[in-house]
Amino acid sequence: MVTRIGTKQRKTRHKLSQPYRKKGKISIRQYFQEFAVGDKANLKIHPSVQKGRFFPRFHGLTGNITGKMKGQCYEVIIKDGGKTKALFIHPIHLKK
Repeated sequence: MVTRIGTKQRKTRHKLSQPYRKKGKISIRQYFQEFAVGDKANLKIHPSVQKGRFFPRFHGLTGNITGKMKGQCYEVIIKDGGKTKALFIHPIHLKK
């Protein structure tokens, strides 16, 4: 078996970059936003917050909220190919 080269953030230069005017700023409204069970949410990584981040392959996908788990994080179900996967994501990385 070949060993994996790199980390979770490998090849994510453009996914983990922000526009110049938004660098260093965290929206409090977005950090504490609430979701209901059954809502659809778009997965977008906020690069300045490492807490509750998901694997970058899922950046840009849309999933369904199934509940609030793990403190502030939500459980989101997505389809990856033919499989359904459950992710635990902080609300700052989710958009309604």
